[in-house]
Amino acid sequence: MKLDTDTGGRAELVLELTPMIDVVFLLLIFFMLATTFADPEREIDLDLPEAASSLVKDVDREELIINVSSDGTVSLGSERLTSDALLSELVQAARANPERSVTIRGDREARHEAIVAVMDACGQAGLRNLAVGTIEGI
Repeated sequence: MKLDTDTGGRAELVLELTPMIDVVFLLLIFFMLATTFADPEREIDLDLPEAASSLVKDVDREELIINVSSDGTVSLGSERLTSDALLSELVQAARANPERSVTIRGDREARHEAIVAVMDACGQAGLRNLAVGTIEGI
């Protein structure tokens, strides 16, 4: 094998950056996509009450999550709704699937009246599979 005499008889080392850039680019895409799958319904700042018998259940994409904040504001997902708008959304959901599950996440400072109003709206819409969101207690 004949070596190039211009380099002094040594082979020139070349650091290939292309594969490293490709890997970094793929990792960047992966982390960008992984962070966009956050669940906006569960990101609403609520101080849920504790329950000793609370169960951790799998997330159901068909499940409706209704949040009742401490001031009585009701939101479905990240959208705040009036009582009439909530009822119409629940009626549409019941028409699509009457067995759809509904979780009501009420702040521990929320008035009982606001949570009962949401439960009543679910009953009027024909949704009977209700649950109350809590955190696991001691």
